[in-house]
Amino acid sequence: AAVAMFTGKANCPYYAKAELLADYLQTNLPSFRVHKITQHPDKWEQWLHDICETNGWEHRQCPIIWRELLDRGGKGQLLGGLNDFLEYVQQYYGITSMMLSEEMLAIAEENLQTHAEIEKEDEEIKSLIKPMQIWITSASVPICYHLIPLLANGEVFGITTEISIHLLDTDQFKEILHGIVMETEDMAFPLLRSISEHTNIDQAFIDADIIIVLDDVLLNLEVQSRENYIREVSEICQVYAPLIEKNAKSEVKVISSGKTFANLKATLLRTYGPSIRPENIIAISTSWESAAKAMLARKLNMSTAGVKDVIVWGNISGSNYIDLSHAKLYGYDCAIWGPPRFQRPVLNMIYDSEWIHSELQSAQSTLSSRVSRCAGMLPAHAVATVLQYWYHGSPSEEIISVGILSEGQFCIPEEIIFSMPVRFQNGNWEVMTELEINETTQEVLGRLSHELVQEKLVALKEINEMHPYEAEENST
Repeated sequence: AAVAMFTGKANCPYYAKAELLADYLQTNLPSFRVHKITQHPDKWEQWLHDICETNGWEHRQCPIIWRELLDRGGKGQLLGGLNDFLEYVQQYYGITSMMLSEEMLAIAEENLQTHAEIEKEDEEIKSLIKPMQIWITSASVPICYHLIPLLANGEVFGITTEISIHLLDTDQFKEILHGIVMETEDMAFPLLRSISEHTNIDQAFIDADIIIVLDDVLLNLEVQSRENYIREVSEICQVYAPLIEKNAKSEVKVISSGKTFANLKATLLRTYGPSIRPENIIAISTSWESAAKAMLARKLNMSTAGVKDVIVWGNISGSNYIDLSHAKLYGYDCAIWGPPRFQRPVLNMIYDSEWIHSELQSAQSTLSSRVSRCAGMLPAHAVATVLQYWYHGSPSEEIISVGILSEGQFCIPEEIIFSMPVRFQNGNWEVMTELEINETTQEVLGRLSHELVQEKLVALKEINEMHPYEAEENST
């Protein structure tokens, strides 16, 4: 059994004549089989060169026609171009094509239009099944190791969304990245199309839908000043931001996490990457929120899942404020019971006011130590949870704390990333400005804002000296 292979430019009249004659033969001769490959005119020369080089043929015309013996394998037998095919058909089957030039040109034009439509349709179909591209920076850190299974199991983006994960880090961590890739591949997640390692910074963030920034500095104030660490963070963001603007998709979502300067990283990515959508740059504060809920649950001897609406204000990896004024308890074992949605205010259930005012405030350092020393499960879960909310919505009426770009809500200065209460709906978030805050909280927010403003000023100081007018405009 043999099949005749026809390939030519979509707008070539000679290809049109050859394929129509081939269609006629296939319809009328049971033993004659045809396979056609139509090429776009722009791709034809390269395709012809490659196929001839692979098979050792000499042919420079359109179309190119050859026979393949299906039951024998091996390379095909070159027949040649249109004239060779016409001669072959006349000799073996006694059939001649009488198609006129006008018909050939008309069919060639129709072929080109049809080919363009088919290509467009194929692109649309491919776009529907194209995996979501997720880039993770500083991917050798433990957070990334714990995050990958959470992203790949289908719960974050949905069981119909395939993903591709790109791990980015420096050359010195190449072996670690390779180990993570191999172990992830061994787990065979159905929705994970691919996972790859990258150490070439120039190729970072290509086609990224989501970028998770995990870069940290090893903060040791006995070695060098806080200002020097801030400059390190600034240098990292000055590298990343232009690459995100250049290589990532226009709607890319950028998530800042890590143990140090989470807010500042997000702020500087916004500053150095002005074309990145500001509402798509956030910092994750859910680790603090979760740890505070667990601390309350231990105090009240109840399940952590029943503690809701704890708000984390301010600098996620710096000075922040845990606000219990809106916090609620669900399923709390007390004298008053109700249906599953029945809730009690936290402050009404903790009668030990001294504990609230002293123990909780001193617990800030305990929580800070726990969050910063954790092996990676807690921050990984925090990132995955916020992503799930971002794509599918957060629980109705529930308060989520996220670091977002301030627009003056709650009298917080603009243009800094500040953790505040939000809700996620329809792929977006909105600040819960309807929440009332008391004077004490407002005073605390003022102090927290000052710290973040100062961090930003220190980070921009160096660039201010180099480009004073441009920097002044950026920091405004």
